[in-house]
Amino acid sequence: MDDRAAQYALAVDIGGTFTDMVLFAPQTGGMAVSKVLTSYPDPSEAVLDGVVSLLETRGVGAGDITRVIHGTTLVTNTLIERKGARTGLMTTRGFRDALEIGREGRYDIYDLFLELPEPLVERRLRLEIDERVNAKGQVVGALDEASLRRACVALREAGVEAVGISFLHAYANSAHEQRAAVAVREALPGAAVSVSHRVAPELREYERTSTTVANAYVQPLAAGYLARLEEGLRACGVSAPLHIMLSNGGVCSAETAAEFPIRLVESGPCGGALAGAYWGRRSGRPEVLAFDMGGTTAKAVLSHNGVFPITTESEVARVYRFKRGSGLPLLVPVMDMIEIGAGGGSIAHTNELGLPAVGPESAGCAPGPACYGQGGTAPTVTDADLLLGYLSPDFFLGGKMRLNVAKAREAVGKLAGAIALDGIRTAWGIHCLVNENMANAARVHAAERGIDARGYAMVATGGAGPVHACGVAERLGIGEVIVPPSAGVGSAFGLLLAPMTFDFGRSYVCRLEEVDLPRLNALLADMEREGRSVVRGAGVAEEEVCVSRTADMRYVGQGHEVRAPVPPGALSDSSLTRLQAAFNEAYRQIYGRICDGVPVEAIHWRVTVSGPAPDVREIQVGGLGKGEALKGRRQAVFDVDTGEVTVPVYDRYALTAGFEAAGPAVFDEVESTTILPPGWAGALDDAGNLVLRRLGGKR
Repeated sequence: MDDRAAQYALAVDIGGTFTDMVLFAPQTGGMAVSKVLTSYPDPSEAVLDGVVSLLETRGVGAGDITRVIHGTTLVTNTLIERKGARTGLMTTRGFRDALEIGREGRYDIYDLFLELPEPLVERRLRLEIDERVNAKGQVVGALDEASLRRACVALREAGVEAVGISFLHAYANSAHEQRAAVAVREALPGAAVSVSHRVAPELREYERTSTTVANAYVQPLAAGYLARLEEGLRACGVSAPLHIMLSNGGVCSAETAAEFPIRLVESGPCGGALAGAYWGRRSGRPEVLAFDMGGTTAKAVLSHNGVFPITTESEVARVYRFKRGSGLPLLVPVMDMIEIGAGGGSIAHTNELGLPAVGPESAGCAPGPACYGQGGTAPTVTDADLLLGYLSPDFFLGGKMRLNVAKAREAVGKLAGAIALDGIRTAWGIHCLVNENMANAARVHAAERGIDARGYAMVATGGAGPVHACGVAERLGIGEVIVPPSAGVGSAFGLLLAPMTFDFGRSYVCRLEEVDLPRLNALLADMEREGRSVVRGAGVAEEEVCVSRTADMRYVGQGHEVRAPVPPGALSDSSLTRLQAAFNEAYRQIYGRICDGVPVEAIHWRVTVSGPAPDVREIQVGGLGKGEALKGRRQAVFDVDTGEVTVPVYDRYALTAGFEAAGPAVFDEVESTTILPPGWAGALDDAGNLVLRRLGGKR
């Protein structure tokens, strides 16, 4: 860090295994990083201990921190582990079982024993209220105050801590939900209350109710966690405002996050995506596949010119981890990324057919991989990478944690015995299986969006990302991999790049030729007004607020929509003509054609209100060019038939721009390790990125 810097931004990203921290000086571009094991059950303990240690190590005063940005997996883990609040639901009479019925479709039509996710609210706590609103927002059945009072008494006697309220068509008329919320707050003053017209004001009854219930379910825990974190930071002397990373790639205030915690489901992974786009631009590659692989999972997302697609069709807590449709649906804006495979702590095992498989179970940080020496005995991806020579037992986390090779060999040996292979072949198989699974998932993800990933560059972040990046890229036909400086804390660094942002959506179904322009303009203006209030409340000046608008559109009769940009300003007939053209372009991009003569309808209208992107100068990576580049040699395996070969090991921090090396080689740094396999060459560019290029042909 540069001692001349007087102000700093602090980014903290909590993962399933490690908590990453980045301290950044905007005036100088200086950056310092730290990586510590995540603490359970309260992750804020590791955060606060790590912050104090990082500030003391770097000689930075807590009062010099002017901004704190936080990404967390707390909400996702709470839903997966079913450790949220005791929650009740109020819904329109006749819709008590919407959560259990779900959709008509089956996510696996051949599975006779198919399991659906259990509702977050047990049936006896799902209470019906006499009221009815139609799809046009007209009241066809008045709200019955007696049934509302009975429900409040029942929920109070049941001891619920949170209440979700989701009435039929409340997105079109929220009056009944508003009255119910007042009654619940009066009867249960300590309970958290989530109403569907605030959480997810869109049609599709099951999805809207599921989102509202999930928000209520995690609200007490999230609010308590954020309050403890803020109090802890204040106790440490950090008085800067706390901003929370959202699933859409923006940040919001802690107060807004506490009200809508369900918008944090992809909080952490979005940071890795933003970092991938940033470093891609720094290397002159606007089209990137951001690949982030940590200790628990791996995520990937495609970006063009730093823009990421946003979707509202997401799921959490799947019964089967990689089966779409087996989880709880959420109607919240999330970056359109995919969970493409395992992390370093994912456990290798034999499946029901006796074949080797990896994940989805993870050893996490406690007990962790066997090589951590903390009680773990199951073979993991990290154990396999250690046995293959990719990781240094003496330099993991810069030497703060010594890896136990004997325990890794013992753990992998158990699996080797089960599949009748030797230890090294088993470790190689684990490594290749993980790479193939991730490449296959990314290939399908790109194909579904009409994109040929072979024209993209991969940007690898996360502790395990640079270890596996070339193997995944090769299988995807990608010829260039960019490993940024401090890639192991890429998600935390990406948090620094996120603007203050909040999304709003409303359902108004109409054919383009039948749009009620005054109604539509009023709806868009209302969302913009609310968005400006949220963003200004987080400290953004009015003149710096930016507004963008989109619409979810489809041909009449289709079941799903395509998103297209809405022209700025008050909409007119000419604006709708431009909107039709934008829809045609988006539809053609995905499906390769358009359907001339078929009427188009809009379903949802969306407004994104944001502040300016943070001014991040060129990062000055401390230590580059210091010391000897070649730090030693070690044995590694790149072909199981050839066996171990001796490879050079380079100190990433000692490299200078223009450095070149041919594979095989290993690049060590504190937060991660980069593997350069045979058939690849690497060079350090002016931005500090390690750019790995495939030399051509298959090896």
